Amino acid sequence: MSSPHSDDQQRRRRRLIISLTATGLVIAVLAGIGIYGLITGPRDADDPGNHTPNSSTAPVDPTDPNGHPEETELPVLPRTNSPETYVRAVAAALFDWDTFTLLTPSDHRAVLIEDADPTGTETPGLISDLDGYFPSASTWRDLAEYRTRQHLQIDRIYIPEQWEEAVAASGGQITEGTIAYTVEGIRHRDGVWYDDPVESSHAVAFTVFVSCEPVFDRCHLLRLSELDNPLR
Repeated sequence: MSSPHSDDQQRRRRRLIISLTATGLVIAVLAGIGIYGLITGPRDADDPGNHTPNSSTAPVDPTDPNGHPEETELPVLPRTNSPETYVRAVAAALFDWDTFTLLTPSDHRAVLIEDADPTGTETPGLISDLDGYFPSASTWRDLAEYRTRQHLQIDRIYIPEQWEEAVAASGGQITEGTIAYTVEGIRHRDGVWYDDPVESSHAVAFTVFVSCEPVFDRCHLLRLSELDNPLR
């Protein structure tokens, strides 16, 4: 059974979004820093994850004896109280994937959803956030024809000043242990076009909101900012 102190902390954290939207001063801060991805989730427009390869490319030859998807397993997010370590793992779970396997976008999303807010308060929002990061099932099938795979090269990970401003303006409503990290890096994607390798690279940036000790016994994923609209 949880302690009264722990229950109180969780209640305070569950009031985070309501408090942020109800407090005039914090609204002014959020309006200035673009934290709306934490509240409403990402938009669908211009999502690089939902584009197929250039129309000049052609799918893999289905008669290729090596043209069979591989079986693979996805790693779970680490059980840690190091928020930076955890955020790095979240970034990898978001961006490191291979369509030429038996895995689906739902499998990749499940890794992140399974480690969501244990109270369930932020989980619906997180599910919405993930729509802006993973290709749809139909796009995934199209990408699989080109054996498309992707990974993220992290160039920088940091606590944004705008998060610190929001924490200061919240008047203690953001529970200790809740933190935001902005990740900047390069999304690398490669595939095959008539047996010839093709590659592309795209700069990305996003903010990951997590909650660790003392509110939980380890880090959990709360929300994601809109892709390419992070806190700075």
